[in-house]
Amino acid sequence: MLTVILMVILFVFLIFPHELGHFIAAKAFGVQVNEFAFGMGPKIFSRQGKETLYSIRAVPIGGYCAMEGEDTEEAGDNPRAFNNKKWWQKIIILLAGASMNIFIAFVALCIVAGVGGVITSTLGNVTEGGPAYEAGILAGDKIVAVDEVETDSWADIVTVLDERMSDGSTVDITVLRNNERLTFSVIPEQSESGDYKIGIEASIDHNPGMAIKNGAIATKDLIGALFSTLRDLFKSGDVMENVSGPIGMVQVVSETSSMGGLYFVYLVAIISLNLAIFNLLPFPALDGGRIIFVIIRMITGKAISDTVEGRVHAVGMVLLIIFAIFIAGNDILKLIGR
Repeated sequence: MLTVILMVILFVFLIFPHELGHFIAAKAFGVQVNEFAFGMGPKIFSRQGKETLYSIRAVPIGGYCAMEGEDTEEAGDNPRAFNNKKWWQKIIILLAGASMNIFIAFVALCIVAGVGGVITSTLGNVTEGGPAYEAGILAGDKIVAVDEVETDSWADIVTVLDERMSDGSTVDITVLRNNERLTFSVIPEQSESGDYKIGIEASIDHNPGMAIKNGAIATKDLIGALFSTLRDLFKSGDVMENVSGPIGMVQVVSETSSMGGLYFVYLVAIISLNLAIFNLLPFPALDGGRIIFVIIRMITGKAISDTVEGRVHAVGMVLLIIFAIFIAGNDILKLIGR
């Protein structure tokens, strides 16, 4: 039951904000939106606005934004139809969905950074009687250099310390205390496991500003990692083996739910960014494919009609459905084989 609830939450946070992004951008540019729905399937509640029908549907897995002239073969003479808007307006509307997914991922990663905390280069604890304590280092000191190697993060500090202390050699640690740089010579102490320690622990920062900064950095890094993974995936040729759909996601959500709430929030960020990247692929029926058509038609004029574009997107949608069926079958085979 918990997995089902988490799956519903996951779909809501992935698909609905995507369509909300399209809706906000469409309204901003005066596009006629015929219906904006939360969920899919049969309608269980609706309210007619001045122009748009707002509805809640039975299956809470996302939603959709039905714009006039987006999927019809001809937009007619309606100046407020999507296909009759300026090319740059259409591109912004199409990008708005993926942009919202990126924003959701950013918020999720800020939550992870804020709640989980960020490891800083400021010392939260110095073991009494330990090598660092005996050398004069105090809790609250900020390490800025190790053996004259400037350090910007705790990861830098650990890397340099592991390298310099591998044989028990004395290390010079420079700290910032009351805006004054102080350097202390520390003789490492060998632990029972054979490693050398100096008895220091980093402090954990839950500052909102730091969480936002690290959330932005994590979002950028994760986007880069996902693009690299996608490139390597197509190079390897094992697309079907390494791609999962909703059925495969059930297994991932089930495993993640036992690890804690922050892991689930991080999963939301990863899948949300995956959805953004997938939707921007230059394939018919996807936002990326529609953007390609907008650019081509902007350059060629009326060389491609609404009818031709509509049919290409229809074929693309059929191919995407077939692909989704194959992915679902592959997910089932993986579950059976576990």
